Amino acid sequence: MQDEELMNIWGGAFSASLITGIVSAVKTLFDLGRNIGSAIRRVMGKNYCQVK
Repeated sequence: MQDEELMNIWGGAFSASLITGIVSAVKTLFDLGRNIGSAIRRVMGKNYCQVK
């Protein structure tokens, strides 16, 4: 390819690292929600370990 042709190449809108980052962020949000939900359920049911 000539230099002029290389200048006209456009990259993709999404890269693998961008998709991986989005998936990782979504997994983190789900885990955070699950942990908060579990904590609320334990407190409401009074099913938690006492700290001595």
